[in-house]
Amino acid sequence: MQDLMTMITTLRRPRLLARAAKHGAQDYDRDRHLQRILGYGSLPGTGAALMRLMEMEREVNAQRVEEDAAYSLVRHLDLLIALLGEAQLFQASRAAQYQ
Repeated sequence: MQDLMTMITTLRRPRLLARAAKHGAQDYDRDRHLQRILGYGSLPGTGAALMRLMEMEREVNAQRVEEDAAYSLVRHLDLLIALLGEAQLFQASRAAQYQ
């Protein structure tokens, strides 16, 4: 099984969607964004949140590829922004662990 960061870096999405997500991730606020996506209540740890976001994004991307009428570009972008934001937090926490 691949580690989380490898799974994220190997995602291949349309260039415009990826660039918009990168731009949006600069203003990522875990409390505000993640609660809106995962639901209100206690937030999971960064690793668990990444796994849930990966699964949710995979489902939305499948809708995009299948041209499903239920596909929401805004939802997909929100998930990618949260995914990138959580990945940055995850990397920062791992870097702090090894210092």
